Amino acid sequence: MKKLLLIAFLFVACSPAITYDFTPEEIARWEAQAEQVTVIRDNFGVPHIYGKTDADAVFGMLYTQAEDDFPRVERNYYWAIGRLAEVQGEEALYSDLRARMYMTIDEAKAQYETAPEWLKELCQAYADGLNYYLYTHPEVKPETITRFEPWFPMFFFEGSIGGDIERIRTNRIKDFYGEGESMTLAEYDEVDMLEVMEEPKGSNGFAISGDLTESGNAMLLINPHTSFYFRGESQVVSEEGLNAYGATTWGQFFIYQGFNENTGWMHTSTRVDFIDEFVEEVDSVDGKLMYKYGDEWRDVEVKDVTLKYRDGNRVKEKEFTFYRTHHGPITHSIDGKWVATKINWDPVNALIQSYTRTKKKNLSEFREMMDIRRNSSNNTVFADSEGNIAYYHGNFVPVRDTRFDYQRPVDGSDPATDWQGLHTVDEVINIINPGNGWVQNCNSTPFTAAMQYSPKKEDYPFYMAPDAENYRGVHAVSLLKDVKNLSLDGLIELAHDPYLPAFEEIVPGLVEAYDAVLVQDESMKEAIEVFRNWDMKTNAESVGMSLAHFYGLEILRNAEFPEDVRGMMDQFAWFGTESAYEVRLEHFKNVLTKLEDDFGSWNTQWGEINRFQRLTGDMESDFDDSKPSLPVGFTTGRWGALAAYGAVPNDNTKRIYGYRGNSFVAAVEFGDSLKAKSILAGGQSGDPDSPHFFDQAQMYIDAEWKDVLFYREHVEANAEETYKPGER
Repeated sequence: MKKLLLIAFLFVACSPAITYDFTPEEIARWEAQAEQVTVIRDNFGVPHIYGKTDADAVFGMLYTQAEDDFPRVERNYYWAIGRLAEVQGEEALYSDLRARMYMTIDEAKAQYETAPEWLKELCQAYADGLNYYLYTHPEVKPETITRFEPWFPMFFFEGSIGGDIERIRTNRIKDFYGEGESMTLAEYDEVDMLEVMEEPKGSNGFAISGDLTESGNAMLLINPHTSFYFRGESQVVSEEGLNAYGATTWGQFFIYQGFNENTGWMHTSTRVDFIDEFVEEVDSVDGKLMYKYGDEWRDVEVKDVTLKYRDGNRVKEKEFTFYRTHHGPITHSIDGKWVATKINWDPVNALIQSYTRTKKKNLSEFREMMDIRRNSSNNTVFADSEGNIAYYHGNFVPVRDTRFDYQRPVDGSDPATDWQGLHTVDEVINIINPGNGWVQNCNSTPFTAAMQYSPKKEDYPFYMAPDAENYRGVHAVSLLKDVKNLSLDGLIELAHDPYLPAFEEIVPGLVEAYDAVLVQDESMKEAIEVFRNWDMKTNAESVGMSLAHFYGLEILRNAEFPEDVRGMMDQFAWFGTESAYEVRLEHFKNVLTKLEDDFGSWNTQWGEINRFQRLTGDMESDFDDSKPSLPVGFTTGRWGALAAYGAVPNDNTKRIYGYRGNSFVAAVEFGDSLKAKSILAGGQSGDPDSPHFFDQAQMYIDAEWKDVLFYREHVEANAEETYKPGER
């Protein structure tokens, strides 16, 4: 059946002038609210925001975020609300269409109106803080958003930018709504090698009970692996009980990864199945689009949306007609059949969960908050001042009929395939105060999260834990099983342990191959000896690390594996023990040639190759071999590094430069009073002229974290500047 599509073009000249429609009444209200807020910037530029009410604190929080990195704040919203193409051009239209397919502007406004009054006040304070910043900083030129609205957070409600919706591929939306094309089931099943080769997107979380710590207090490691400069660090405090510290995704009004005086929470990306695709049987009945559901035919919801996009110095408009069933929007087609994609989309409750999480005082209160069940893309590692530790594998988990394979699209016309509500928190995988005294998750299987106290795989449906083991998980367990008398500094040292389990089989396998062949290649001899003596630990002076990194990449990119050998851990194990000796040596020869071509010698220390550089505040980092940079001894989490440091070359560089991995990281110890240390990749500010643009970089590289200034007397003792919004 042919898809209906209406496209119209309108042309509007771009104006360089920025005009704001702020009213005198609004400005007076903002100025009055600013008087209720005090901002103290500490000696690393971290803002500590104090307000009389939660709304005052949120107002100040967003104002300081805009001070630190307004371009990232704005970008997160023009992406989230479906205005990316206004900045990036026509190719971004299908990202915008994806956003509006799940919620139109009118629907977002309606969602906002259904929110409880306290949440609407916070959303208004969010918008007011940003608008007041624009009013008081006329030199700032937004890309496209000249007024922030209180309904904007309805599009951006969880904390992980992208979250669920980014799992839906825009190229498929483009094929369907832009090209009128349908993929085949074989194409659907194809592995995207670009995604396979990307730096792993994930995190580490450890919670350790007082039985294993020097102080007798529980500890928490907060270790997200995100793109650098993805979140800023702050503390928000109010007289209504808010006192949270940690990292906030630019533009959101709650601490996403962090802690208060009594509880701490760390999110790791989950593989719990929270998204499904339904193949719909669609036909035209009496001139109306209908889809079959059981014995009935239902109306397909048909909506029009007009999107703007930049084309040179002009703005154009394009109109789309899109479709929904009760399963969700039609996102693509397979073998000519329309497919709807269903995800968690309940903005108000998701925001309630994201915000109220930050004010909980103990495990009991935190567990009650989890009953909201709208944190879909994350696992949660938890610790509190009462000594509790916990792990929740997912939170939003639809109930499904296990007769069907939801790893692939299911028949939407069969009511039995529908979600049957949500699993309760008690039904999903939880670990509470395990006997071994610790829990860990590194985007890895929950069935090794607490050694022998881990849940059993056979007790849960597959869709609750399809997560595979990975080298970071293996590494974490190997360290945590021997933990005792752990200090806060000891936890930081553990989080930087340099051992790399990914090379346990492929490196000895290469040495074995070299020793076994009848005619040895003398040009490899010295490099093989480096591997023979390498301790499989990363550091800036290591040549073995340089060889291992590029050997691992060579295997992933170019080696061939048997059809039934899938997943990196199985592939490396097979390659190191089962592949032909000549094949191992051939791939290693390619590595030596690359290093010699790029660096003049294979005998190059890792820190000469692996660098940290921040030249501009641009969202897309640019790198330059001719400009200053710092050597880094860390490496990618792909190899099992807990302190992940993903680095890539630019088109014009030979060296590789960090761009994602450890970003905001914190170690927290709970007790009668809270102790914590943290570090940011680079620094707090996105302004290259700020002293806090790159002031934490060397500390980050040296694993020397700064003390968290949680209590106000400590903040004031280390204050760099104290002011009210609008004064700076």
